[in-house]
Amino acid sequence: MDVLAARASQAFHEWQPIDRRMAQDGRVYRSFGYGKHVEVFVLDMRTYKDANTADQTKPGHILGDRQARWLVDGLARSQATWKIVANDLPIGLIVPDGGGIEGVANGLPGAPNGRESELAWVLRQLARRRVRNVVWLTADVHYTAAHHYSPDRAAVGDFDPFWEFVSGPLHAGAFGPNTLDPTFGPEAVFVHAPPAANTSPMGGFQHFGEVNVNGRSGDLTVDLRDGKGTSLWSKTLHPAR
Repeated sequence: MDVLAARASQAFHEWQPIDRRMAQDGRVYRSFGYGKHVEVFVLDMRTYKDANTADQTKPGHILGDRQARWLVDGLARSQATWKIVANDLPIGLIVPDGGGIEGVANGLPGAPNGRESELAWVLRQLARRRVRNVVWLTADVHYTAAHHYSPDRAAVGDFDPFWEFVSGPLHAGAFGPNTLDPTFGPEAVFVHAPPAANTSPMGGFQHFGEVNVNGRSGDLTVDLRDGKGTSLWSKTLHPAR
């Protein structure tokens, strides 16, 4: 596995347009802006995470200390209206890996533990530093959904409500929906998932997401679309001032 990972990292950096200065030490996580309204923060939730078989009843890592602090500091400094976090593993969906856990959620109700503990720290810091208008975009699972997280429904109450939008796959068999872990109080506001596992790409369950920001008002609109481009669900968010 280590050999495969090293070769994959080399191939990624040879073919992806990442500034070499930003990719020091093989780093993938980075940020970039789109005008005054948007700054995107791309995470790496695989390189620094604990083993999938790690004990989920003890504090763990999904970002690593350095990346977690980079994320919080970058979001706090950002002058963009919207801070878009591209998280390659969903926050609240349980993604199993045999007898282990592939994603963040550990499937255990109650206070954050395992990899959840690091995300809890990030969310807590954003609330303390009054960082507003943070939206999370993710995939990994093979269907599309809109999740709203709220401390009113969560096992912890020291973070601000936020949205996470899920969209996948683009060219693979469709699965889902996955079970939501209640720790951060997620609500599945919209779900479009296939009726059976490994549904063919011809079955109508290929998805992508589209995000548009109004240049005048700063409103952000998310459309979750099918493979033909039809909007299955749309949500417009107004920036908090």
